[in-house]
Amino acid sequence: MTDVGPTESAKNSDLVERAEQVARQAYAPYSNYHVGAVVRTTDGREFVGINVENAAYPLTQCAEKTAIGAAASAGCRPGDLEVVAISASPCGGCRQWLHEWRVPRVEYRRADGTIGTASAAELLPDTWELPG
Repeated sequence: MTDVGPTESAKNSDLVERAEQVARQAYAPYSNYHVGAVVRTTDGREFVGINVENAAYPLTQCAEKTAIGAAASAGCRPGDLEVVAISASPCGGCRQWLHEWRVPRVEYRRADGTIGTASAAELLPDTWELPG
């Protein structure tokens, strides 16, 4: 995982705290586990996302996916995202999304309350790639 200095650490904290605020809007009637995400693009735009649960649990949308989807709807493409901040550690499926979108920095709240910072490649070191 990437080490950061005090100034960068404060920035990380601010973005993760924004993700935590956004998480309050999550639709999680089954798990009551609210997750929020903030995507910042290379040109400074920001998009937010929340988890949206469904009774058919595999259809649930993760916060990272809804935030990346909002960025994609605004015309962003892989390589356009500077950082994704999340109120919790990303699940395996979201780690694949973060990798495919070539996110250079992911900031997230660890279970112990500290903030982790890593690249998508560090979070998913042996990813699956579409052949050809």
